[in-house]
Amino acid sequence: MRKFLTALSMGAALTVGVVSGAQAESMSIGFVHHGSVSNTFWQAVKNGYEDACKKIGADCQMVFVRTEGSVAEVLANMEAVLVRSPDALITSIIDDNAFDATIAKARDAGVIVISTNVDDVDGGQGNARQAFVGQEFIGAGYTLGREMSVHFPAEGPINVLLGKSAPGQLWTEQRIGGVVKFLEEYKVANPDREVNWKAIDTGTDLAITASRVGAHLNANPDTTAYFDAGFWHASVARLLADDGVPPGKILLGGFDLVPEILQQMKAGYVQVQIDQQPYMQGFSSVMQAYLAHTVGAAPASIDTGQGVFYPADADEIMKLSVKGLR
Repeated sequence: MRKFLTALSMGAALTVGVVSGAQAESMSIGFVHHGSVSNTFWQAVKNGYEDACKKIGADCQMVFVRTEGSVAEVLANMEAVLVRSPDALITSIIDDNAFDATIAKARDAGVIVISTNVDDVDGGQGNARQAFVGQEFIGAGYTLGREMSVHFPAEGPINVLLGKSAPGQLWTEQRIGGVVKFLEEYKVANPDREVNWKAIDTGTDLAITASRVGAHLNANPDTTAYFDAGFWHASVARLLADDGVPPGKILLGGFDLVPEILQQMKAGYVQVQIDQQPYMQGFSSVMQAYLAHTVGAAPASIDTGQGVFYPADADEIMKLSVKGLR
């Protein structure tokens, strides 16, 4: 297996390719998504993707963006990959409209299209993709809120800060929407408690998230909990530790079991984390495309779950994380 990095889409993206020469006419697959190379979550997706490509002897490439979450870059990269007429395209649909025409054109040309990690809010009714491999975001957000509520103080007001990592993007809006759904129900079920929440743009950069959340905490020292739409609350945990705030005084929770989060779980600063199995997203997407290409099996959507993890689980998960499997 050969790995390489090249510039793509007028210098806007990085491509990580995996090529197998086992078959003269191997299946070709392009994977275009909204993550940057520095995003540790997407490295686990990449490992699953590469392992699956190796198993089926496929000619594969994965294209990263330079700017985390850039819709324009994803679209440009998608169009560049499709120029090469791959057998299949795997992509994250982070916008309900931006990719519709390009994906429809790809399907008309016979390209198998699987969405992974993020899907059109209306699924197959909103986009011509054939299946989705990923998490059900609203349910995952609800689960995060429910599990964190166990740690809410028994008395006094509950003041929650919600971090919209990428406002307007489906995964952010739906995950935070799921947390809000839980908080609304919790407030009704506990009429004697004051329950407040506020959402702010916290960004997809660890330093920016720490700065914005830190400013809010300084202005609102009575904050009970901070929920992040991703894993960027790891930087908030570091900030709290540096400021001498003891673990658990401000509750932290979010998504994805990246190494930074596991470290903060072990330190006691992150109480609850939801997993969406990135390795499975990369691996299963390839297998769906492979079955469609080789035996004509209709691609089927796969829910990669909303596993709940606590500090006690960190050591075991870290072993898998080191291997790039989580």
